[in-house]
Amino acid sequence: MIRAQVIGSGACSPERVITNDFFEHLVPGADEWIFSRTGIRERRFAREDQATSDLATLAALNALQAAGIPATEIDCIVLGTSTPDMSLPATACIVQKNIGASNAFAFDINAVCSSFVYAMEVADNFIQCGKYKTILAIGADTYSKILDFDDKTTCPLFGDGAGAAVLQATDAPDKGILCTYMRSDGNGWPLIQVPSSGSRKPVTAETIAAHDTTFKMSGKNVYMFATEVIPEIIRTLCQKAGIEPSDLTYIIPHQANVRMIDFISKKFGYPKERFLLNLDRCGNTSAASVALVMAENMNNGTIKPGDLVLTMGFGGGLTWGGLLIRF
Repeated sequence: MIRAQVIGSGACSPERVITNDFFEHLVPGADEWIFSRTGIRERRFAREDQATSDLATLAALNALQAAGIPATEIDCIVLGTSTPDMSLPATACIVQKNIGASNAFAFDINAVCSSFVYAMEVADNFIQCGKYKTILAIGADTYSKILDFDDKTTCPLFGDGAGAAVLQATDAPDKGILCTYMRSDGNGWPLIQVPSSGSRKPVTAETIAAHDTTFKMSGKNVYMFATEVIPEIIRTLCQKAGIEPSDLTYIIPHQANVRMIDFISKKFGYPKERFLLNLDRCGNTSAASVALVMAENMNNGTIKPGDLVLTMGFGGGLTWGGLLIRF
């Protein structure tokens, strides 16, 4: 049986560090106010001249270096993002040019914060069908470009970043992506949106003045959604694999809010130290979230060969899903 194994991963976090004190204009004592509610101490913002493709390119090059292969071996690039460089062309095509992946085809996928998990699902299916051997999956976002910095309920949550994984076909038993679970519910699309950003409500001077070109989220409803679907992802993937949550080496959750992780840790009796996190340092990096944590922990030696890791994402759409990976 052909499976998709992760042979290398890479990350890119912008150099500009934004501490919670940056938001002091919104709420007195911003550091403690934000940390107590989210677990976030700081995040990274891209420079004004940095776009999503710039971060994605660096993450991709780092992943290729870790995998030990040239870009010309890549058959396909799937880039997950909800902050593309522009509405067209696909940001993946810009990354393809930047890294010299001349033999690949490239396209974007947008499942908001679930985008990298969705990109991994696409890569896994492409490899399993036997038509393609090596695929580059990327998650990248620059939410600092779309935040409303007058909205204290959303703007302190997010940071910028990119992560990438090189997946390659293997016939080794019990290795690679073992099973996946993907879902969406379009009934919840209004909960997370940028109202004026496309054909339904084109950008005008009026929509800019009304802040309709910035990110909007119904935080309480999204929290309720997340605490429902996270247990669903864990139970379903474990049932598919015939294992218990206690058999997992680590869980890489979407880095949204430490309260969600505390809730899941208690619900499943799963030790919090076995959740791999960078939330305190990076905030919610949307599509990059899971990809960044995976790259950090593969490259620092925390994730070792043979480890069984469950990754999960959830976000706008509404979308959610997960993958069970044997490294």
